[in-house]
Amino acid sequence: MATKVYMEALSPTMEEGQLVSWLKAEGDSIASGDVLAEIETDKATMELVARGDGVLRQIFLPAGGTTAVGNVIAVIAAADEDISEIVAAAAAGTPPAEAAQAAGGSPEVTEAVDVAEAEAPVPEAAVPAGGGRVKASPLARRMAEDSGVDIGAVSGSGPGGRVTKKDVQAAIEGGGVSSAPAAAPAAAAAAPQWAAVPAESGADFEDVPLSQMRKAIAKRLVQSIGPIPHFFLTIDIDMTRLQEARARINALLEADGLRVSVNDLIIRATAAALRRHPECNAHWLGDKVRRFNRVHIGVAVAIPDGLITPIVRDAHAKGVAQIGAEVRELAGRAREKKLLPDEYTGATFSISNLGMLGIHEFTAVINPPEAAILAVGGVVDTPVIVEGELEAQPRMRVTMSCDHRVIDGAQGARFLATLKAMLEEPAAIIA
Repeated sequence: MATKVYMEALSPTMEEGQLVSWLKAEGDSIASGDVLAEIETDKATMELVARGDGVLRQIFLPAGGTTAVGNVIAVIAAADEDISEIVAAAAAGTPPAEAAQAAGGSPEVTEAVDVAEAEAPVPEAAVPAGGGRVKASPLARRMAEDSGVDIGAVSGSGPGGRVTKKDVQAAIEGGGVSSAPAAAPAAAAAAPQWAAVPAESGADFEDVPLSQMRKAIAKRLVQSIGPIPHFFLTIDIDMTRLQEARARINALLEADGLRVSVNDLIIRATAAALRRHPECNAHWLGDKVRRFNRVHIGVAVAIPDGLITPIVRDAHAKGVAQIGAEVRELAGRAREKKLLPDEYTGATFSISNLGMLGIHEFTAVINPPEAAILAVGGVVDTPVIVEGELEAQPRMRVTMSCDHRVIDGAQGARFLATLKAMLEEPAAIIA
């Protein structure tokens, strides 16, 4: 009996998916549980597995195509089974082959594309010496640029002749490295900054298709900043003792090859403060407010397609070294789009830190149904008056965005006062 292959909901919030690559080709024998394809959801790249046995008779959605959850994208059946009704029904609701060509793909699958290479939309293609357009993954372009390889001279083995990282790696190992590209940055640096900028040639603009993650971000923000009545509270914190404590902790952890960051300590302190102020560790559920006894902190991580918040679960019960190791491991897999759904859903409170990018103060948008998010700025040496004397102190500003349906101003202020006290006296974090 024929088995329809559906675009499955591979994450809790997924409404449509983009087919990154087929790992099986038409005519391949399939067993239930085989990985058929890689699907880009709104948060990660996931594997789609077969739900039946037989032969992959026909693929309806080519690599690069997008379709809604529930649509049929392929069919598995016996080699001699009649699938004409399934093909006819699918043809009415799936994108034609032209959709793949418009996305830079091909209706024929020749090679699976690496998940890491599909992390971001393909940028404007380079123009090789022959005048044609080069189709290449972002990772392949970066490797070629870093290694001095002329990507226009590399033969692509991916779908539609797309250049992959394997092709560039083969060119590097084969000695296809040109010294000319490496000299360009030095020449650009030597040019006076006031030199005339050459006129742009070609199109005036480029329309970049939305990734599944960018679509999800847009939808969530419309649900947040408009309907949620935000208000913002900012507090200034003396980070002198926390920096001293961090130095001592890292000295103790050095033998084990571990280190903690300021952000790790902030996560631990926030979790401890939320245990004392459960009214801020809450969700708005429309007809009720749910206050949590456990603290699951979402940590915002920037990735090429946008933003994702992997979760440190039970952060209140973990040591700062464990939090640090967990954050780095989750952030690494987030950038590779390898997080599982339960690793980025279910936070009770979120933190966004832009201090490492030179941002001193900002406001963040609440991620519903959470009731608050903490925006963390950088630590900056600031002149302050101490006992009548002017001195420089390392200080940090944090701003809490609050959902006024859940948190009142005084409640938010008391939480920030507790957080400030903990960060200014780090011993209180574990008290």
